[in-house]
Amino acid sequence: MTQDPTRIMREMFEAAIASAQPSRCVPPHLPRPEEVKGRLFVIGAGKAAAAMARAVEDHYTGPLAGLVVTRYGYNVPCQKIEIVEAAHPVPDAAGLQAAKRLLELASGLTAADVVLCLISGGGSSLLPLPLPGLTLDDKQEVNRALLASGASISEMNTVRRHLSGIKGGRLAAACHPARVITLVLSDVPGDQPMDIASGPTVVQRYAIQLPPNVRQVLESGAGESVKPDDPRLAGIDTRMVAAPQQSLEVAAEVAQKHGYPPHILSDAIEGEARDVGKVLAALALQVAERGQPFTAPCAILSGGETTVTLRGKGRGGRNVECLL
Repeated sequence: MTQDPTRIMREMFEAAIASAQPSRCVPPHLPRPEEVKGRLFVIGAGKAAAAMARAVEDHYTGPLAGLVVTRYGYNVPCQKIEIVEAAHPVPDAAGLQAAKRLLELASGLTAADVVLCLISGGGSSLLPLPLPGLTLDDKQEVNRALLASGASISEMNTVRRHLSGIKGGRLAAACHPARVITLVLSDVPGDQPMDIASGPTVVQRYAIQLPPNVRQVLESGAGESVKPDDPRLAGIDTRMVAAPQQSLEVAAEVAQKHGYPPHILSDAIEGEARDVGKVLAALALQVAERGQPFTAPCAILSGGETTVTLRGKGRGGRNVECLL
């Protein structure tokens, strides 16, 4: 082929990213103004939360107000929705105060009100409201330990949820009796809004050392999340507006257009970054040298979320380690 593979791969990457942009995937899921009998409140958290809020402002024609939390440096100017920046992946006091304010906004709503909840990757770290008996320092220590342990993102979120005063359905329950529409921009394997697992099991599996009060909360069951059959969650409408598989399919279309047959391995690859990198390299070599399991030239695509277990003084960096 005479085409430049580097240029084609960049085009594939840019198309995949564009497919998940809030300006494209949020507007089709917004309620119509006539459907909102009371007030529309916008709340949310995540690295894309500010961009999602901007998409709401740009396309929703009725009155609205709200508050969303995003990572430092990820602010997108909005006129009606307040944007608060906080720390990620280790939470800070700004995130704590924002979480308290979100719960305050959720209180006192009526059945005529609609809450539009915008959730994207990073939201767990950005809303670090501890359960009674725990502190922000406790949450920070737990996050650092989890990040260094090699635990998967679903396992980390399981522990966080069991120590949180706002996650695990608690924020949605606080919005009752208002109607809640949750728009999720997923960046995790499996695209599950709430992974089902046990916080204590994760801690035991990775031998994570925790403060005694944190361990007591996990083992006592005091941090159990709100369950799906809770009547306060009856009015929850959760919609996955963008996910890794969608981006992989768009990238595959670009590859096909340029004459490279695409092969999507998975949208949920997990494991140690160095091990996943070796497997992907071995697959690429097998294709190039033996024409198995695919015939070259072709495009091999995959998605997921690898992990890094820290063994020294480094900070990690899963994507770079996988590539290396």
